[in-house]
Amino acid sequence: MSRPRAALAGSVIASGIGLISLLAACRASAPGSPTDPAVGRPAPTPVPPAPSISAASPPSLATEAERTGFRRTGRYAEVERLCPAFEQAYPGRARCFRFGTTPEGRPMLAIAASADGALDPAAARAKRRPVILFQGGIHAGELDGKDGGFLALRELLDGAMAPGALAAVTAVFVPVFNVDGHERFGPNQRPNQRGPEETGFRTTAQNLNLNRDYMKAEAPEMRAMLALLDAWDPVVLVDLHTTDGAKFQHDIAVLVEPSAPHPGGLDAAARDLSEALQARLSALGHLPLPFYPSFRTEDDPSSGIDADPAPPRFSQSYSAARNRVGVLVETHSWATHPRRVRAVRDLLAALFERAASGAGALRAAADRADAAAARLAGAPFVLSHRAGPVPRVFPFRGFAYERRASEISGALWTRYDESRPEIWRVPLFDRIEPDLTVTAPAAGYVVPAAHAAWVADKLRLHGVRFEPLPKARPGFAVEAFRADAVAFQPSFEGRTPVKLQGTFRPERLDLPRGSLFVPIAQPRAPLVLHLLEPLAPDSLVAWGFFNAAFERKEYMEPYVAEEEARRMLAADPALRAEFEARLRDPAFAGDPAARLDFFYRRHPSWDERVNLVPVYRVAVSPLP
Repeated sequence: MSRPRAALAGSVIASGIGLISLLAACRASAPGSPTDPAVGRPAPTPVPPAPSISAASPPSLATEAERTGFRRTGRYAEVERLCPAFEQAYPGRARCFRFGTTPEGRPMLAIAASADGALDPAAARAKRRPVILFQGGIHAGELDGKDGGFLALRELLDGAMAPGALAAVTAVFVPVFNVDGHERFGPNQRPNQRGPEETGFRTTAQNLNLNRDYMKAEAPEMRAMLALLDAWDPVVLVDLHTTDGAKFQHDIAVLVEPSAPHPGGLDAAARDLSEALQARLSALGHLPLPFYPSFRTEDDPSSGIDADPAPPRFSQSYSAARNRVGVLVETHSWATHPRRVRAVRDLLAALFERAASGAGALRAAADRADAAAARLAGAPFVLSHRAGPVPRVFPFRGFAYERRASEISGALWTRYDESRPEIWRVPLFDRIEPDLTVTAPAAGYVVPAAHAAWVADKLRLHGVRFEPLPKARPGFAVEAFRADAVAFQPSFEGRTPVKLQGTFRPERLDLPRGSLFVPIAQPRAPLVLHLLEPLAPDSLVAWGFFNAAFERKEYMEPYVAEEEARRMLAADPALRAEFEARLRDPAFAGDPAARLDFFYRRHPSWDERVNLVPVYRVAVSPLP
């Protein structure tokens, strides 16, 4: 459908003004200028300006960032204005829609874009149309993704960026994920970031970090996002951030997951995409990195960098656990805001250029991963990785610095001289190796009926298939995990995480009616393993959802234990021998509570459910 001439003119003007203002702002902060002391950084390759069109019609799609030379960024009211304005300016090719509501009552908005009207999940599925979803403002002090995303979306729809891409994929843009945090607006929110003048805040109104919430899914905003992902099923999820950290010349880091071996070879597709993005960004004049530039020892560049994959609480690894490609974009906070916006715009250009010709390959890679994941039963699966002990030397573009004793902190602190660019020879630990490997159960997992309701809610959010048991299964053969050691961790993201030691062992347990059977034979099997394996770093167990299972609720008073211990010793010579052997341990012998507990744990009154994780593996389906 052709667009009205006035709308066309207005949008193209906006695109032209956006590019021109961005280029002007970048030139104002060019190497050696007062606004960006990163001397020696290559200037980005200019993008040809949009055609000159009479400015009689106002650029209604222009952002506050563009109007102010990228000194400021707009409030959320701008998103509420621009979202329907895109739909009006591009009829039949853009759709504004609401996918959630924040705790403070604000709308969560997204824009879908397609060349031929594939603007809802059903239409995209009907056409086998791959979807690319890119989101800004998950941390609302980091708003390059919002400003750069609006600019890129306009260019995509005008055909100025990646011609043909929107005929090959449907784009879904979430300008601001953390909406309430965005409206906690003010200066000085990010003292380690150059511009804009005011931003939102990192966390939500409930003080939750959304980029730690993908697995536990507690924030209302995350629940809305997971529903959005489940509906659209994007083959690529792009999460747009601004990084923290040292001062250096690299202006953007792009991490593509899965980077470790993944069912169906999805990691190969991710590597191909990563290499293409790195090459294109370099050609556009950027200094990209394929890893997150965080030092092993904070504030010490000489300590090196670990490049192991993050756990699935983070967006890019969560996407990989869903058998989809995840892309984490981190523009560098010490580059100026216009440079960072330009880096976002160019990253999205590189991605959609690739998609214009390679979208079918991405869809096929996701399908292969789904098919392979559904066959994981009985196979080993790596739940976490670590960086290997042997690094390689990476030529990292930094600045001269010195480490000196501080009279303020009493520790060493790092001072950077941005007028003196230099190459650091940084140890890069990017040879990853398995850290935690499990064997997938032959049939799946069972969650007892007592926990079925809330676990079912979590599984639905993640798109995991399950089925309640229609009748009880007494004495069913399972593998049960009884923790040998339990260590509660400091409060984190409003929860009390726990670390366990132990293993699964064969038992026969009663499975009540209404217990959940979660089959391993499904495309989301990697996500099932991450959620339900007790030792997985982001499992429901690890996040503390089952902590009551590790608490004693019944007791034996010491005077009763003394009496019962004597009866038990008199009746059981083997127990007496075991007790006497334990007394040879000085720590045990000197601990009265441990000595009494030795008997309580062997007494018939002991609660056999203490430390029993209410998630069982099964080799055979318990369904009739």
